[in-house]
Amino acid sequence: MLRSLLALLLTTGAAAAQQVTTGTLDNGMQVVVIEDHRAPVVVHMVWYRTGSADEPAGASGVAHFLEHLMFKATDTLADGELSATVTANGGSDNAFTSYDYTAYFQRVAADRLDLMMQMESDRMNNLRLTEDDIATERQVIIEERNQRTENNPNALAREQILAAQYLNHRYGTPVIGWLHEMQELSRQDALDFYDLYYSPNNAILVVAGDVTPDQVMALAEQYYGRIPAEPHLPERFRPEEPPQRAERRLDYVDPRVGQDYVTRSYLAPERDHGAQETAAALVYLSEILGGSSATSVLGRALTFDSDIAVYAGAGYEGMALDDTTFTITVAPSEGVSLEEAERAMDATLAQFLTDGIDAGQFERIRTQLRASEIYALDNVEGLANRYGAALTQGLTVEDVEAWPDILQAVTPEDVMAAARAVLNRNNAVTAYVMAAPEATPEPMMDGRN
Repeated sequence: MLRSLLALLLTTGAAAAQQVTTGTLDNGMQVVVIEDHRAPVVVHMVWYRTGSADEPAGASGVAHFLEHLMFKATDTLADGELSATVTANGGSDNAFTSYDYTAYFQRVAADRLDLMMQMESDRMNNLRLTEDDIATERQVIIEERNQRTENNPNALAREQILAAQYLNHRYGTPVIGWLHEMQELSRQDALDFYDLYYSPNNAILVVAGDVTPDQVMALAEQYYGRIPAEPHLPERFRPEEPPQRAERRLDYVDPRVGQDYVTRSYLAPERDHGAQETAAALVYLSEILGGSSATSVLGRALTFDSDIAVYAGAGYEGMALDDTTFTITVAPSEGVSLEEAERAMDATLAQFLTDGIDAGQFERIRTQLRASEIYALDNVEGLANRYGAALTQGLTVEDVEAWPDILQAVTPEDVMAAARAVLNRNNAVTAYVMAAPEATPEPMMDGRN
């Protein structure tokens, strides 16, 4: 009884701390206000419904390139002045690019919101790029790729896996871009992308913190409302994957790999507007199969009950505009081959599909997910990210608000149905990532000359 009462107080107390209000400016810019008056701070974010999966063919990396260039000069701001001003006002700022969106944010004292909107709206419409800017920042992103991808064998392997997973969809192209195309990105590439996609009717303003909706809407009208909509904004179209008719397999060999492993990714449904139930079931499935090395199905079977693996895990990220992936990874113990590890992984999955879900484990995960949703309400920046990401990936405010209840409504039967639908080898890519090729048996000799 005490535990139930405490959970109720946590839920109602956190919910009472936030109020979400939405609106739309006449130019089409969507506005989301998340009130939280517990601290005199505000998070100001502008999200664009465009990411690397929206890039034109042959210009991979231009979305991320433009993200860097957005910190250059405008008609009224000098190169780097925006970030310097945020810092001088005791705040922090940054930006990030994904397949489906690009976002810019500042976290400052609440009374600096006016200044943040003034600067952010300025660079939405008045960016000024020189050839020197292009040359300098192109080298920056190439170096970033060198550090994060070219020097990371696991990142390179992941690129190859995604390229094999998505034959037709742009999720098979890395967000940062292919190196040979990044090297050719031009000022015109950046400006074309900017002029088309960085417009108010393709943007979402999210303001979270010690603000009121009337205050935010008035400032949004003042600064963003005067920017004209882009009349030629294209419909957001993505090529669909053709049916996958057979498992795809690859070996990625790199002497820098520190631990060999086998990984398999399955195409899986994402969270869809008004239909998030399957995604919720897959959240449970990833936790059941590989969320904990001590209690998960794969962890127990491969690392505790046997000495097959030093690690076994599963992962699912439901936030995407289009089909995403469900991934299982097993790193074998010393002396165990990747083939043996894969056979043990498949045997464990087959046994799980036969035996079903342990009731105790399921209820523990349900409680953990409920707690994580409650604790998330205490992070204002996290909430702003949650709503911005959702709205740029096809969901609505109502979908975000319904998600905790949908998670709690998942049943073991829902999870097993999702598992049977997704864990299909004909819909998967299986990769061996290793420091050296596995030895192959010598051919048998029959003794004749």
